[in-house]
Amino acid sequence: MSSTQEMKWYAVRSISGKESKTKHYIETEMSRMGMSNLLGQVLIPTEKVYQIRNGKKILKERNFFPGYIMIEAILTGEFAHTLKNVTNVIGFLSETKGGKPTPLRQNEVNRMLGKVDELAESADHVSIPFVLGESVKVIDGPFRDFIGSIEKIIEDKRKLEVMVKIFGRRTPLELSFMQVEKEN
Repeated sequence: MSSTQEMKWYAVRSISGKESKTKHYIETEMSRMGMSNLLGQVLIPTEKVYQIRNGKKILKERNFFPGYIMIEAILTGEFAHTLKNVTNVIGFLSETKGGKPTPLRQNEVNRMLGKVDELAESADHVSIPFVLGESVKVIDGPFRDFIGSIEKIIEDKRKLEVMVKIFGRRTPLELSFMQVEKEN
């Protein structure tokens, strides 16, 4: 194996509900087989959610993709074979059933790791597409199709305060840049 190969991210299918155990099994088995150098990070993408239990607010972690574990690895034939034989591992996510494992695209990895694609971010922050007093139409949310004027631009949050008429009364709404479009 040449050391010029770089690690790529792959989605590994696992028995749902056993992702944490599977992650542990993968790390242990690769270490035991002397393949730790081919394995980077092993992640279970989770999000924190609040649940109400017995009147108390409890913070829980919930899997984003139940039944999947993301691994960063250099995929040699031997590594892939060893991984497929780890307890609770069903196989790799691939384009065809039983086909060659497909690496995840960089934008998918960035999203999974909670990073924003820097190109999109830098392009977004170049200019603010709205001006004070401009007329805009709401295109998303409960006030969809309402038309109002921009009263305030909150640059850092990429939000607008838009004054709309609801039942004849002027009402301010805080909306993101994505929820409105310029009125023609």
